[in-house]
Amino acid sequence: MSVELSRREECAVLVLNRPDALNALSFAIVREVGAALDEVGTWPVRAIIVTGAGRKAFCAGADIKELRGRGLVDQKRGAEQGQAVFSKLERLPFASVAVINGYAFGGGLELALACTFRLASRTAKMGLPEIKLGLIPGYGGTQRLPRTIGQARALEMIMTGRTVGADEAERIGLVNRLVDGDPVEAGLSFAREFTAFSLPVLGFAREAISRALDVTVHEGLRIEADLSTLAFRTRDAEEGMAAFVEKRKPEFRDE
Repeated sequence: MSVELSRREECAVLVLNRPDALNALSFAIVREVGAALDEVGTWPVRAIIVTGAGRKAFCAGADIKELRGRGLVDQKRGAEQGQAVFSKLERLPFASVAVINGYAFGGGLELALACTFRLASRTAKMGLPEIKLGLIPGYGGTQRLPRTIGQARALEMIMTGRTVGADEAERIGLVNRLVDGDPVEAGLSFAREFTAFSLPVLGFAREAISRALDVTVHEGLRIEADLSTLAFRTRDAEEGMAAFVEKRKPEFRDE
C-alpha cells in the first residue's frame, strides 16, 4: 500500500509509503489519503501523525508525469480533489501533526500545511516550486501559507519557488519545532503534550483560532466568548477547576 494507516498509543499514524519515488503524490495516492482520513475520523484516537517513509522525503510533491497533457476540466477537478482531501485534515475532531522528515515540496508541503502542527527534521527542505514549471500551487498552498507565515514571506516563497531549510522554517513559523530521531516517535512525543487534555475543549480552541483568521477582531471576540462559554459548561471544565483547587492531576473524560 502506498498509504499506511495504523494506531500507536492514542494516536493514528498515516505514512506515505512510496520512498522509491520520494513519496510523491499521484492522483491515486491522493484518493488513498482521503479514504484513510475518512476511516481514521471514526477511530477513538486523540491525534494523527502524518509522515513519509524512508529518510529522504516527507513528500516530494505531485507526480509531474501525470500533469502533462491534461485538459482544463480534468486539471481543475484534480486541484479540487486535492483541496478537498487536505481539508479533511482540518475537519478531523482531533489535531494532526505533520513530521517533515526530508523533502516537502509542492503538494507535500501543502499536505503539511493542512495539518494543525508541523515538526521538521534538521535536514528537512521545504518549498512550493510550482512557479518553476509555469504553475502555481493548487492544493491550498496559496491560502494556507500566508496564513501560516504572513503574506510577504508567502509571496516570496511562491513567486521565487525557493527552498527553505529547517532552521529558517522554524524561524519564520513554517514549522513549530525541529526534532531528531524517528519521525513517528517524534510526532508521538509532541502529541503527548496535548492529548491528555479534554478533546472537545481542544476542539473549541482550534475552532476559535482558525476562525480568527477569517473575521474581524470584533467578530472573533464574539466567537471566543461563545466557545469559551461552551468550554466552561463541560464536565471536563468542572473537573479541571476542581483538580486545580484540590492540587491534583485532572482526569478528563471528554464530556
